[in-house]
Amino acid sequence: MDLLNTLVDKGLRRELPTRDEALAVLATSDDDLLDVVAAAGKVRRHWFGRRVKLNYLVNLKSGLCPEDCSYCSQRLGSTAGILKYTWLKPDQASDAAAAGVAGGAKRVCLVASGRGPTDRDVDRVSETIKTIKDNNEGVEVCACLGLLSDGQAERLREAGADAYNHNLNTSEATYGEITTTHTYEDRVDTVQKAHAAGLSACSGLIAGMGETDEDLVDVVFSLRELDPDSVPVNFLIPFEGTPLGKEWNLTPQRCLRILAMTRFVCPDVEVRIAGGREVHLRTMQPLALHLANSIFLGDYLTSEGQAGKADLEMIADAGFEVEGTDQVTLPEHRAAGGCHNGGGVCGSGGGGACGSDAAPEASEPRTAADARTDLVAVRRRGAGTDLAPNA
Repeated sequence: MDLLNTLVDKGLRRELPTRDEALAVLATSDDDLLDVVAAAGKVRRHWFGRRVKLNYLVNLKSGLCPEDCSYCSQRLGSTAGILKYTWLKPDQASDAAAAGVAGGAKRVCLVASGRGPTDRDVDRVSETIKTIKDNNEGVEVCACLGLLSDGQAERLREAGADAYNHNLNTSEATYGEITTTHTYEDRVDTVQKAHAAGLSACSGLIAGMGETDEDLVDVVFSLRELDPDSVPVNFLIPFEGTPLGKEWNLTPQRCLRILAMTRFVCPDVEVRIAGGREVHLRTMQPLALHLANSIFLGDYLTSEGQAGKADLEMIADAGFEVEGTDQVTLPEHRAAGGCHNGGGVCGSGGGGACGSDAAPEASEPRTAADARTDLVAVRRRGAGTDLAPNA
């Protein structure tokens, strides 16, 4: 396909595809799916080889959130039967992190529900970061605490945080339909604060919330403009007891197309398969490793994930290797900080099209697979419990 050849060429040059090209990836047929995966895989291997970075989540504070994000089991008004607990102590969080590191994780992601941290919360998390770093040599720590106030990103950086996560989740045009207690602009501001403080910015999306192809392209293009180092691609986990609990819109094939489109738009960025991969990709997870160079190990914040041992076996069986703590994840030009230019495209020819600008034909309507509610299991182990974590 001329489209795929064009996208590979652009990806190897770090050049931004056109919107029409990105939409065309999402509109490809199942007959062309393996060609799409192979093309995006060339871009992935060019920048990241066959390495897979493992990340491990520690939910520092679960549930009881005042925000009304429709996708979230921890939201205000959620009746999902999730674990609810207040802040873990630094040694408890460090013990949970150590389990992930022992399982091969290179980065530990510290997450706390809520609108955003108070200054006291930042002190608490700073102590936790220092404890984890003291006990786990070489580990990266990413904080995800919600909306940041002025000066908080700098304090987290001083405490030893390497990165800060705050997802855009969906397009600006539809954001108000998903969340009303804060704005899309609030999220952009927090990512920019992390950048300005010298933290590696991590920001991604959630697919499967009823969005259109245009929404998906909009949010990925917005992420490219924000220029995070890491882009997590989440697939909605429809929790009963949340407003989106009945949204089963994804097939494994659509998930692969979304990951491929993200790779073409963000060729030299760490693309991470995040929440929901087990629920929606299912037996096609190994194919997704040809598109993304990073995954979460084991469980998620409030739901169970694939067993850590199974993750490692999947990576090995697919012909990939776990990235070590002595390896640099990002390509040299990004690791050196040379690509954080306010959204500019490094090495770009200005984003002009190399292929056709014609609008792609609309894809045939797809019926998602039957709802697999059996694959949505609430986490009952690990952080906040007396049971061993799944790592």
